Amino acid sequence: MTPVLVLHLGWPDWLALFGHYLALSLVAVGGAITATPEMHRFLVDKNHWLTDTQFNASIAIAQAAPGPNVLFIALMGWNVGLNAGGGVWTALLGMSATMLGILLPSSIVTWLAARWGHRNRELRAVRAFKQGMSPIVVALLIATGWVLANAQHGSGRAWPLWLLTGVAALVVWRTRLHLLWLLGAGAALGAFGLV
Repeated sequence: MTPVLVLHLGWPDWLALFGHYLALSLVAVGGAITATPEMHRFLVDKNHWLTDTQFNASIAIAQAAPGPNVLFIALMGWNVGLNAGGGVWTALLGMSATMLGILLPSSIVTWLAARWGHRNRELRAVRAFKQGMSPIVVALLIATGWVLANAQHGSGRAWPLWLLTGVAALVVWRTRLHLLWLLGAGAALGAFGLV
């Protein structure tokens, strides 16, 4: 992706990027993708370090590529660095700031919590916590879908995507159809321009 913006970022900006991703790491329950609405607000709406197109392309490319889906974080940081105009070294700085920021706190907390939770898995509080987190994760994923659909299609034209999402959710809930069939159907609908 070629840079669309020309930014002048100083060390306080790079530290703010790193610090923001440190904080996001601790609230990204359900994975980094659930913090996408806040990333969009920070990178696109507030600081204008990325365009909507760069933001969505970072997610789309990382989701299509093999490997962990957290790679979209690296692409966002890479694009911020490219937009800062420093070439590969600045892009690597942006990528490092976002990836280390999102990975360090959550990895440490996860490791500590998993050890504690495994030792205390029979406690009612541990079981209640696990059950209570499910609706939060679902709500964060819905918010992510909302931001991506509205940024791509505009808020008034995203209804076919929401209809497709509802149908897919019902199919997953009520049938044993493999998810790859649903992904293929969604890809076909998108290829024909229906969604």
